[in-house]
Amino acid sequence: MDIIKAQDLSFDYIRRDEEGNVEGTTRAVNHVSLSVSQGDFVAILGHNGSGKSTFAKHLNAILMPTEGTVWVDGMDTREEAKIWDIRQEAGMVFQNPDNQIIGQVVEEDVGFGPENMGVPTKEIWERVEESLKAVGMYEYRKYSPNKLSGGQKQRVSIAGVLAMHPKCIVLDEPTAMLDPSGRREVIRAVRALNMVEHVTVILITHYMEEIIHADHVFVMDVGKVAMHGTPKEVFSRVEELKALRLGVPEVTQLAWELKQSGVNLPEGILTVEELTEALLQCRG
Repeated sequence: MDIIKAQDLSFDYIRRDEEGNVEGTTRAVNHVSLSVSQGDFVAILGHNGSGKSTFAKHLNAILMPTEGTVWVDGMDTREEAKIWDIRQEAGMVFQNPDNQIIGQVVEEDVGFGPENMGVPTKEIWERVEESLKAVGMYEYRKYSPNKLSGGQKQRVSIAGVLAMHPKCIVLDEPTAMLDPSGRREVIRAVRALNMVEHVTVILITHYMEEIIHADHVFVMDVGKVAMHGTPKEVFSRVEELKALRLGVPEVTQLAWELKQSGVNLPEGILTVEELTEALLQCRG
């Protein structure tokens, strides 16, 4: 079953002058149709201005379509009466964890969402515990968020969303403000949620290394889906990605350059292990 479905989705940002009169519009998403099955790990790539973050905000009913329709677990995001239910089913994690963390203690922050939902107190604490354990932050439950690193704060943000028991988590460039160590922490936690907890993950990013384990990849450009496939299929199209001002994982780039120089390597190598095995086979 599709947990997310967008059909012919378009969205226009409206520009207004100082008096509030409409000066013009900018189309940020342009007739996008895609679907995400329950339990999938889906990555959406694109350079700045490609429309990927605007698309993401439709999955939580933060934005409403100018044209077309978005369904979340079968619910039309344009139905105002459904917005609360939609936001429980599709939790959102943004770039800056400081914008989402409001509690003075980690466990209180994680419990804030379920408390607002009217979850009984005993169950709130059970959810807090399971969510913090799922992202590897349970030992920090009594800490002040101010004492945490950027990667740890972002994992607390993810735990806060997870405690609301959503079917889907949408992460809008969650590692953009983190150092490489923090990025690895967060992506490791996200993969565990998908693989162990079977939470559907939609990851918006421009870091190529973060998506090599995704089930499906959508590449956006000027508001449209320019490519779609598995990571191996997408990263086999190195020159097309470069034309879209996107890179590829470093090991994929190295393998592509070796292939260009005459080494007989398969397309779409994603990991050091794959490259090592392919090179050994060339020698053998």
